[in-house]
Amino acid sequence: MTDVIVRMWEVRAERAGFADLISWVCDTALPDLEHNPLHISSEVFSSTDNRLVVISKWRGDPVSLPDPPARMLARTPHVWDFTQVDR
Repeated sequence: MTDVIVRMWEVRAERAGFADLISWVCDTALPDLEHNPLHISSEVFSSTDNRLVVISKWRGDPVSLPDPPARMLARTPHVWDFTQVDR
């Protein structure tokens, strides 16, 4: 059985570009990933300090989100992969 990998993708948006970044993630970037047969699910979260986080679950190696348009960003994305801890 293949381990499930959880990928956390986090980015900080320019204040003026936050709504555009949310739209880009939800309408452009995620739909392209969701067709991948290894993709299980994705969730998108926002914060009050213009951060956006995508949590996606994968059967095996995750596929990366494409880089967002630079004009929307205050900082480039950071990515971390996790596996579940047996307890």
